[in-house]
Amino acid sequence: MSSLTPDETILGLLAAQARHGYELLECFRSTQQLGRVWDLSTSQLYAVLKRLEREGAIVGREVGSENAPPRTEYRLTGKGAERLHRWLNEPQPSASIRRIRVEFLSRLYIARQLNIAADSVVRHQREACLAKYQQLIAERDQVEMGIDFLALDLHISQLEAVLRWIARCEITPASG
Repeated sequence: MSSLTPDETILGLLAAQARHGYELLECFRSTQQLGRVWDLSTSQLYAVLKRLEREGAIVGREVGSENAPPRTEYRLTGKGAERLHRWLNEPQPSASIRRIRVEFLSRLYIARQLNIAADSVVRHQREACLAKYQQLIAERDQVEMGIDFLALDLHISQLEAVLRWIARCEITPASG
């Protein structure tokens, strides 16, 4: 499984509009945006921006301002747009609780920022969680009472809660 990075979320923010690092950082700090989803430091953000630029997913250019020193404003490239599209349309997202809390919420947020219907994002996540839930129940039915059973039972209970929550995501579209 790949590591959890804000790369695609940043691509989505840049698809919505060109921004400089400080503006992106504000998106990750504001609780009205991604503040409850990501815990991203300034140095982490700039390291990701440099990597995305090196990979050709974004391009930065210096822009001047009357009241501030020049800043680098980043824009999405065609390569970055393709990567973002693949991420938003991931047919088999992870059913990991941590990835749901971060990636799924980020996908929903970005889809809404870009005025893209989030139905398929939600459906794919529900299907992935349901498949994992059914797999874990089958596994739990094969083990004896003990730590293995309890660990499986906890994971099943977490997925039951997530599936109930995803059902609310389907019927209650959140604003950007």
